[in-house]
Amino acid sequence: MSPQPNGRPPFRADHIGSLLRPQKLRQAFRRHTEGGLDDAAFRATQDAAIRDVVRLQEDCGLQVATDGEFRRISYWEKFVRLTEGLVVKEAVFKFHDEHGHESDFTAPYAQGRVGRGQPITLDEFEFTQRIARGTVKITMPAPSTMHLYRFTDYADRRIYRDPVEFFADLGKVYQAEIADLARAGCRYVQLDEVALAMLCDPAARDKVKAHGEDPEKLVDLYVDAINEAVEGKPAEMVIGIHMCRGNYKGMYLSQGGYDSVAEKLFGRARVNHFLLEFDSPRAGDFAPLRLLPESKGVVLGMVSSKTPQLESLELLRRRADEAAKFVDPARLAISPQCGFASTLGGNPVSEADERAKLGLCVDAARAIWG
Repeated sequence: MSPQPNGRPPFRADHIGSLLRPQKLRQAFRRHTEGGLDDAAFRATQDAAIRDVVRLQEDCGLQVATDGEFRRISYWEKFVRLTEGLVVKEAVFKFHDEHGHESDFTAPYAQGRVGRGQPITLDEFEFTQRIARGTVKITMPAPSTMHLYRFTDYADRRIYRDPVEFFADLGKVYQAEIADLARAGCRYVQLDEVALAMLCDPAARDKVKAHGEDPEKLVDLYVDAINEAVEGKPAEMVIGIHMCRGNYKGMYLSQGGYDSVAEKLFGRARVNHFLLEFDSPRAGDFAPLRLLPESKGVVLGMVSSKTPQLESLELLRRRADEAAKFVDPARLAISPQCGFASTLGGNPVSEADERAKLGLCVDAARAIWG
């Protein structure tokens, strides 16, 4: 895979998907939840906000466009809400910041047999496809999202006695969704993979072991789940895996380089490329990129979506050169390390910061690779 200046994604400048919800949209979500805004008016507000955010991406020079995940409360909320059998409970992990503060969060739980009763992201694609000039990317939470956050109690054990059976049913949900997207013309799907990134963290691995689980078996399970999810996808559809260390109002879930999962993930996952976080020392160095097969590429997440400080072109060029020691530069691209708003509240940056960061990715791609 080589990032393309035109045509097949990923492009030299990409982004992760979620973008800052404008205040009017955040208010609309609240009013709709409280019953003060009907479905039609809520949808119209979403539509208007999506038109604006697609223009923002195009103004920045990006060839890829998303709807900013503006029809979701969080990156996985809509998937869970529309998938039969899934509900929400408390997670067993916590978010952290640089000062040691912690924050609880919620997680999916299978209280019934998992199935796809209706399309999940198809409406997002169809609307964005009508208004965007570039390639539309659809994002979905990776299958492991439905397991690791509550790995000790992820499902009613009377329904799912083991996770292999659970992921087999869940895989059918993804397969049907991807098939519908492909029929509608979608050619770029991204799976947001937090669990495997967490299993790069020795502290998360210790927590898994303390509860009697084997982290290596979970790595195998989650790579298999990715492959199950994309089984049967058309050859012309590009699948990217975004490795995410958690993103909640600038906080994170885990840290650690990719060494402990790279060989299995890069080698076995039947996907086209990986979007990897490299914005801070928590992400480790570029050495694991040596394990990338020649057929796969990597989008370097070197621009932070968590802080307003703008990275320098010189820094990004130097880091791209470092990455090129381990992988052919023809297979490299650049993006922010994560989305700007994995949840409705968003990260502690402004829309001006977001615009500058997206534009920086485009400028850096041109400066580094021409």
